Amino acid sequence: MQHTLDLSGRPIHFIGIGGIGMSALAYILTKRRLAVSGSDLRSSNITRHLQELGARIFLQQDATNFERLAQTHASLSDLTPELRVDSEKPSTNGKLPVLASEHPSQPLQAVGPSLPQVVCSTAIQPNNPEYQAALARGYPIFHRSDVLAALIQEAPQSIAVAGTHGKTTTSSLIGYLLFRVGLDPTIVIGGEVAAWQGNARIGHSPYLVAEADESDGSLAKLTPTIGVITNIELDHPDYYSTLDQVVAIFETFVNQSQTLVVSLDCPVIRDRIIPVAAAKELLSYSLRQNSGADYTVGDVVYGAEGTTAQVFERGQYLGELHLPLLGEHNLSNALAAVAIGRKAGLEFSLLALALSTFEGARRRFEYRGEAQGICFVDDYAHHPSEIRVTLASARLQTHPPDHQPQRWQRVVALFQPHRYSRTHTFLADFSRAFRDADVVVVTDIYSAGEADTGLINGAQVADAIASHHAEVYYQPTLTRVTAFLEQNLQPGDFVICLGAGDLNRIIPEILAHYQLPQAQQPMAEAVLQ
Repeated sequence: MQHTLDLSGRPIHFIGIGGIGMSALAYILTKRRLAVSGSDLRSSNITRHLQELGARIFLQQDATNFERLAQTHASLSDLTPELRVDSEKPSTNGKLPVLASEHPSQPLQAVGPSLPQVVCSTAIQPNNPEYQAALARGYPIFHRSDVLAALIQEAPQSIAVAGTHGKTTTSSLIGYLLFRVGLDPTIVIGGEVAAWQGNARIGHSPYLVAEADESDGSLAKLTPTIGVITNIELDHPDYYSTLDQVVAIFETFVNQSQTLVVSLDCPVIRDRIIPVAAAKELLSYSLRQNSGADYTVGDVVYGAEGTTAQVFERGQYLGELHLPLLGEHNLSNALAAVAIGRKAGLEFSLLALALSTFEGARRRFEYRGEAQGICFVDDYAHHPSEIRVTLASARLQTHPPDHQPQRWQRVVALFQPHRYSRTHTFLADFSRAFRDADVVVVTDIYSAGEADTGLINGAQVADAIASHHAEVYYQPTLTRVTAFLEQNLQPGDFVICLGAGDLNRIIPEILAHYQLPQAQQPMAEAVLQ
C-alpha cells in the first residue's frame, strides 16, 4: 500500500465504507467536499447517512463499482449535492454555547486525476474481489490509518487518543468537552455520540480529536500534537505475540507525539512508557492522590446514576466533578479530558459543566430500554479487563452505595466472545471476569472474519466461567439466547450485553416480547440447558 494520500481533490473510494472507523473518515472527507464513494455488503443507517451527504454507495464489492465510477467522475456534481456545515458559537460569559449558526458549504474541490484512491481497513482480505480489481487497475491503495494520519498531520492542534481500553469513551469525552465549550473541533472516533449524531463531525477550528487504534500496528503512523494513552495490555493476539510488541508500537507513538497525557494507574505506562517520554512535555493523571500525577481525585462517590469526585491539579483543589458515567474506569477517562481541557486553557468550572452533561457513546454502557421491570444495557466490552470493570459498574445497580435506593435485583450478563484468537489466549482471564454477575449466558464465538482454529468454542468458554461461577448457561445461537431470556428473565433484572460482535441485535426482539401484555406473549420454545 502507498503512503502519500492526496486530500486536495482526487476521488477517494472506501472498500467497507460502513465500518465504524471507515465511515467516520468518509464522513469528514465528504463534508470537506471531496468526491467520496464506497462499498459495503449491506445497507445500514451509516451508509444511508453518507449517501444523503453526497457519497456514492455501492452494495456489493466487485470490479463493476470502479466501472460505474469511471462513468461518473466526469460529472462530479451528480455525486455531491450542495451541503451546509454545522458550527457552534464560541463560549461566552462562562456559559456553554448553544448550537446556532450554519456556514455555507465550500465550493467543490477540483477533481484532479480521475483514478480514485482506494482505502481499505485491516478487515478487507487480500482475496476481496473489489480489492483485487483495484490492484489490477493500478489504483493507489491506502490503509484506513493513512487517511487518519493525513488528517492529524494537517491539523494545527491534533489530539490522538490511544490505549488498549477506553479509547472511544476518552476521545468522545475530549471531543464533547471541546465541542460544548465552543472550540469547534473536528472529531473522528470509533463510536457514535448523540451530541453530533454520529461517529464524526467537521469543525472549523485548529482542533482535531481522533481515536487511535493499536490493533494492527497502524498507531505508529500518527504524529499528533497531543498523544493520550489510557492503558496498555495485550488485546490482539492475532497481530501481536507478546506484550513487548504492543509496547514497542506505543513507544513509537510516544516518540512521534509532541505532548503526552498518560494514566499513571497503568503499570505498563509507569514502567515502560514514562522513561521513553522523559524528554517530552508530559501530563499525567491518576485515581490515587499519592501517585504524584498532575491530575488526581479525592472523596470519590461511585453511584448508580453517576460519579462524583473532587479534582486536584498538582495538589491544588480545582473543584467538584459530577460525571453521569459509572465506575472507576470512566472517572479515569474523564481525568484525561480534564487534563486536555486545562492544557487548552479552560477554567475548571466550565469544563466540569460540560462533562456533567455527557451522555456517553453508543455501545458503552448504553441504556436500551425497560419493560416489565427489566432493564437492557449494551456494552462493547470484549476483553477480560473491560468485562470486569463494566460488570463492576453494573453491580452498582444492584448494590448501590449507602443511602441510595436499590432498583435492580440481579445482574444478568450476556456474553458473546469476540475472535477465536483472543478467546483462546485469554480463556483463563475470561473465566474469572464475571464475578459481579448473578447470571451469565454465553453464546458462540463471533469470528470477526477469523478462521475457526478448532482450539476453542463457546461451550468451552461457558465451562471455564462455570468453574468460577455458580449460574452459567450456554446457548449456542442468538435464537437460543433470545428464547432462553424470554423464558427466564424476571422483574428486577439488569441485563447487559457484552461483546464487540452482533449480540446486541437481539435486544429489540426481547424488549418487544416483554413490552407485550403477558396474555399476548407467545409461548417460548423450550430451551435445552
